[in-house]
Amino acid sequence: MKQHTTNYTNTLIEVAEDCPVSQAQIPAEKKEKTLANLQYEKLIKNPYQYSSDDITFECYAMKNDIPESEKQHEREKFFSKGQPCLRCSPLAKRYGFGFHHNAEGKVALIPMESKEYQTLVNDISIAKTKAMRSKRK
Repeated sequence: MKQHTTNYTNTLIEVAEDCPVSQAQIPAEKKEKTLANLQYEKLIKNPYQYSSDDITFECYAMKNDIPESEKQHEREKFFSKGQPCLRCSPLAKRYGFGFHHNAEGKVALIPMESKEYQTLVNDISIAKTKAMRSKRK
């Protein structure tokens, strides 16, 4: 069975063109954690520890209460069809965070107003792609 991936290497996923904020915002806590909350918590505490596939699947597993014993099988099933990558993440579309994928494909969350974000945007050796827009043009 073919396995798909959401991983990038040496790439910055920039904040969406129609992002409504000018500074990164932490997603508001709700009774049930949103995808934005789960991704934020995982990445803010562990920069460059996980690949995009790891983040995407772990958040899916948490939202769907997949037990540890079934994770490997469920992960194979999950990636047997294409999945949305972090370009679709609310963190990049709504909350003002970029995603930097290093040479090993590990991801860090970068606030749009930070010096690090500007350095990455201006670095010609790093590929750039914008997060998906929330609204059509």
